[in-house]
Amino acid sequence: QVQLVESGGGSVQAGGSLKLSCAVSGYISSRCGMGWYRQAPGKERELVATIRGDGTTNYKDSVKGRVTISQDNAKNTLYLQMNSLKTEDTAVYYCWACGIIVRNGLKVPYNYWGQGTQVTVSS
Repeated sequence: QVQLVESGGGSVQAGGSLKLSCAVSGYISSRCGMGWYRQAPGKERELVATIRGDGTTNYKDSVKGRVTISQDNAKNTLYLQMNSLKTEDTAVYYCWACGIIVRNGLKVPYNYWGQGTQVTVSS
């Protein structure tokens, strides 16, 4: 089974930095990839960054230049380095990974989620 365990959240002042970690166990599909999403109170969950097995990355426009997603294969860990944090970045951050399962005889993608870690940026 797939398990995602997150750490690194906390409270920081605007302009500060945080590095989130996600320890991954179990099989993850390299075709789907992994990433980070976030959800603020009263808002929909939104993509922050994703990374595929070939190293291809994708970022939400509002975090480009401030956020870097990376992975350490030796440690089976996904990271999100966040710099120049803004109050708008305040949210619960979720680690995401994609796997392939068989449902009704067909191979389909399945989303795995971490428990979430709170990031609070104050002014």
